[in-house]
Amino acid sequence: MLYLAVSPREAQDAARYPCRLAYAAYRMGPESGLLRQSLPLNTQGGLLLLSDREAPPLPDPEALAAALERECLRRGFLGAVLDFEAAPREDLRALAQSLGERFPRRRWPLYLPEPYAAPGGTVLLNSAVSGGDLGQYLREGKQRWRQAALDLQRLRMDFPLPCPSGQGTPLSAEALDALLREEPAVFFSQALCARYFTYRKGGETRFVLFDDAETLRRKLRIARESGIPDALCVYPEVQDLLPRLFPGK
Repeated sequence: MLYLAVSPREAQDAARYPCRLAYAAYRMGPESGLLRQSLPLNTQGGLLLLSDREAPPLPDPEALAAALERECLRRGFLGAVLDFEAAPREDLRALAQSLGERFPRRRWPLYLPEPYAAPGGTVLLNSAVSGGDLGQYLREGKQRWRQAALDLQRLRMDFPLPCPSGQGTPLSAEALDALLREEPAVFFSQALCARYFTYRKGGETRFVLFDDAETLRRKLRIARESGIPDALCVYPEVQDLLPRLFPGK
């Protein structure tokens, strides 16, 4: 199953495609409160997506976990995603632990990032690898965590050569398109399951890794072959590719 993470205003367009939605409409408020954006009254199914953006300290993680459980019941959500991107925090780990105990009792999935792995949760493994072998990484992740899903992240990354750190610079869609208009020789990396090319800038050689609809479809297939049937991606990242990800829709 592919889930699309959407804001409330994106939900109607995303619903045209054969996937479920994860509603990015929730964040943490003062005193362990749950803040939400307005959703259509008929919103049912899909996932609740909780962001850690500007999250204040949680004095009572259990209270927030209970509020999230009630919200899922009220909206008919089938589970939740912890979209935590900042440096790990102990109070958020306690929240993940509490949800990892609550959600399995209702047979709801709880998708969470690796630093917050908790019993009862499903760990999100990032597809945007820039080294090694994607298939091996996913198989090892599935073996380590048992319950895993694919965080299908669209690669657009620029690296210097050589690049000992392995850390690149994200490219905007416009910047990548500008480079592709120069008609570089584009190749496919079987190990990374991504396209790549090199170019020269300021007297140095640069290396670009990027995804298109075909590489994302391949990544989904590799995940399924690794025993990972579910995937989550962010709607704005793949909006232009959805007609090719789901041809005929």
